Amino acid sequence: MKVLVVGGGGREHAICWKLALSTRVENIFCAPGNGGTATCHKTVNVDIGVMDFDKLIAFSKEQAIDLVVIGPDNPLAEGIVDSMEAAGLRVFGPNKSQAKLEWSKAYAKEVLNTLNIATARFATASSQQTAEAIVKANQWARVVKVDGLALGKGVFVCASEEEALQALNTIYKSGKFNDKKVVIEEMLNGEEISLLTLCDGKTLTPLLPSQDHKRRFDDDKGPNTGGMGAYAPVQLYEEHKDAIQERILKPLQKALAEGKLNFKGVLYIGLLMHREKSSADNSGNAQPYVLEFNARFGDPETQTILPLLQSDLFDALYACTEQTLDKQELTWSKQSSCCVIGAAQSYPDSSSKGEAIVFPTSGDFNNHTDGQIIFQAGTKLLKAENGEQLVTDGGRIFAAVGLADKMADARERAYQLITTVQCQSLDYRRDIAKREATCQSK
Repeated sequence: MKVLVVGGGGREHAICWKLALSTRVENIFCAPGNGGTATCHKTVNVDIGVMDFDKLIAFSKEQAIDLVVIGPDNPLAEGIVDSMEAAGLRVFGPNKSQAKLEWSKAYAKEVLNTLNIATARFATASSQQTAEAIVKANQWARVVKVDGLALGKGVFVCASEEEALQALNTIYKSGKFNDKKVVIEEMLNGEEISLLTLCDGKTLTPLLPSQDHKRRFDDDKGPNTGGMGAYAPVQLYEEHKDAIQERILKPLQKALAEGKLNFKGVLYIGLLMHREKSSADNSGNAQPYVLEFNARFGDPETQTILPLLQSDLFDALYACTEQTLDKQELTWSKQSSCCVIGAAQSYPDSSSKGEAIVFPTSGDFNNHTDGQIIFQAGTKLLKAENGEQLVTDGGRIFAAVGLADKMADARERAYQLITTVQCQSLDYRRDIAKREATCQSK
């Protein structure tokens, strides 16, 4: 089988890496790919941008691609699946109307309310004046979200009315966001869980839960980012698995079965185990709420969980295109995974371009026999006099993943690995999975 993976980040490197382990996959093309996919087993980079639908379609037909896997959110929101399926291609991913669960937060909120799934109360506004009035009139209105796609940077969690008004000023006056519609939400209290699920239009199959670290700096301080690291498995999920199944997954599965919800691809469910402030010391009272949906594999969650997947990823994705997901049984390793993102010091304000970066040559990253993997993201290979040189090409440059039987050991392996990378402007959080490792050691 031939597969085309569309995208060029760490998520796509992880997908290519996992697909290459399938005995059914002979060739993988990644468009445009990065420095990591350029040297990944069975994989060849293709110099076509993710938004160049015509060239991607022409290439897929020319190469007789058996399955196209869409990574990023932008092409999904612009209808790449619709275009490819109209051209007769088999594609894993939601069409434009299905992907609206991600590209419109207001729409996702309406769907959650219709399905009676718990989510934070909210209001929408299409102008700064209206939005400011909502914030001033409601003490609960402290989370401000750009309605459309914003590369993971359009969410502002505010501690006060003043901060919420500043967030609105940033959205409407900074020029960073094209979308002028905002969703203003109540701030919920509790820990978040990332739950990715595979969907084939009628069946929903949960993948391994993980927990992302979205804030830029240690102790969850600083601006929101696309994600600075993640870990799996998550004890919090296991503690509340029955409630999540009953209150979140069961209604979604019912909606799919009854045709009230139509979705094919990865439905990413951003969960929060909410508890009232009065019961902050009693986690047993926490209840699952849905913060958001994404319509694709998460990043860095994908880099975190795919190394733990023992089943064939290609078989599972292909089954989603045939509506035979119910016949697939996914199995997972019992190990722990810790993923630490190596980013530019200036991220998320700006990225790193053209700086030399050197990864360790020891260790077999294709087979992770030593419990360590590097997935490249913001990198590219440049032609040089002595061959090729790897340089930085983004804000989030790579993911260092550690695997071990215990989370504390997985953390140690991830952080040991990241210290061996040579890159002058490199920075990373030092507390990824720290709390989980501490809890497990007690």
